[in-house]
Amino acid sequence: MTIIEILEYHLIEIGGYILTPAKIATSVFILLGARVLYGSIDKICLNRFFKKRNIDVGRQFAIKAMFKYLIYTMALLWAIQSLGIQLSVIWTAVAALMVGIGLGLQQTFNDLLSGIILLTEATVEVGDIVSIEGLQGTVKRIGLRTSKVETIDEVTIIIPNSKLVGDNVINWSHTKTPTRFHIPIGVSYSSDIDLVGALLLEAVGTQKGVSKYPEPSVLFTDFGSSSLDFKLYFHSNEYLKIESIKSEIRYKVMKLFRNNDIEIPFPQTDLWIRNSESLSSIQNSLHTIN
Repeated sequence: MTIIEILEYHLIEIGGYILTPAKIATSVFILLGARVLYGSIDKICLNRFFKKRNIDVGRQFAIKAMFKYLIYTMALLWAIQSLGIQLSVIWTAVAALMVGIGLGLQQTFNDLLSGIILLTEATVEVGDIVSIEGLQGTVKRIGLRTSKVETIDEVTIIIPNSKLVGDNVINWSHTKTPTRFHIPIGVSYSSDIDLVGALLLEAVGTQKGVSKYPEPSVLFTDFGSSSLDFKLYFHSNEYLKIESIKSEIRYKVMKLFRNNDIEIPFPQTDLWIRNSESLSSIQNSLHTIN
């Protein structure tokens, strides 16, 4: 057999459809060509564009992902058509299938649409520090359906994209300015409030990771049931280390308070007993009976 005869050999023949090695080779060539094309665009065009425009890492990932999905989708459709399969037949079959299982895939489509929104709007990008449902971590990857977030404990969590779009997500990296945090502190009613404010500012003033501007501040917030309540405010852009920074500040506050005889009270309740004489007489009667 000649090469032409081998390429035109009928591997599958169903009705009017014929599958040949030539069609398979063409489809494989198209898919490989798409991979080479994307690699060339990524290394030659996109990287130069990113360097020239000084685009951040998160936006780079989004643009690359969009190009990747676009090229591979077009190549896949072209490869299917090169096999002799009419795309109209595929769309009809897909439409019929979606009608049958549409309800079951509703959440999946929601996640896919959310992934496209994330890649185009870039409200959350790779490298951003986010908080969602009580978890805080760094976005490592944004896919079409799910995204990967690595927590402070170095645990990777797979999050559906619909949660990053539809839920209340805190993106600490969305702005470049430092974020304000606070530490609530209570002291006894006998404390010198001016000294308390000065000590709190002293504790936060030497703390690494706290921004010098805006300057830290102290607010006298309330007369508590057993304490005078203050809040120590400070700004920082060390979002992943913020709990450690707060802990170090509390250590310093505790040491400064002890050195200056400032007491941090614990909750206390005074119990007042009415008719104490009647209770005493009842108690004496019980002792007499015993």
